[in-house]
Amino acid sequence: PLLQGDAGLSRKGADPEQFSHYYSRPQLATRAALTLDGKRLNLAGRGWLDHEWSDSVLGESVGWDWLGINLHDGRALTLFQLRRKDGSRDWAGGSLRTPGTADRSFTADEVEMAPTRHWTSPATGARWPVEWRLKSPAGEMLLSAAFDAQEIDARHSSGLVYWEGAARLFDGQRRPLGGGYLELTGYAGRPPLL
Repeated sequence: PLLQGDAGLSRKGADPEQFSHYYSRPQLATRAALTLDGKRLNLAGRGWLDHEWSDSVLGESVGWDWLGINLHDGRALTLFQLRRKDGSRDWAGGSLRTPGTADRSFTADEVEMAPTRHWTSPATGARWPVEWRLKSPAGEMLLSAAFDAQEIDARHSSGLVYWEGAARLFDGQRRPLGGGYLELTGYAGRPPLL
């Protein structure tokens, strides 16, 4: 597994007691069979598994922006930031796995995530950042939602309204680098988990 942060302890703030236990399994070979209109389709791709747990509260944070991307060249990129109520960044981090080399964790000051386009949900009125300019030791990249309407309104069960779904990663010239997952919280109110 890819142990996020310092050997699986992923910092979530300036206080050393603010951390989660966190590991990922990127670039998982996946296979599926789908029957559509009576025809069986055999599918193959690359998946990502995350497991994260914590018993600490995230202080002043009201939400987070997180992405996990399987790059076409075999690398795997994770970036995240936690946000305060005023929209400023509270903490950030990430990692890069490159086959054949040691995994590289990113410190908070090495990660920049800036939204460049938003989508407003007609159902909840929340304004979600669906395109991003990213900067880290992995390089300068662009992230774009595969499609905008990936909001999940789970107020009736978990109390959360969040956005999570498929995203694509590009280099500065918009050449495709990979695909994966983008998760956004705190844009429709502070999640009850924090």
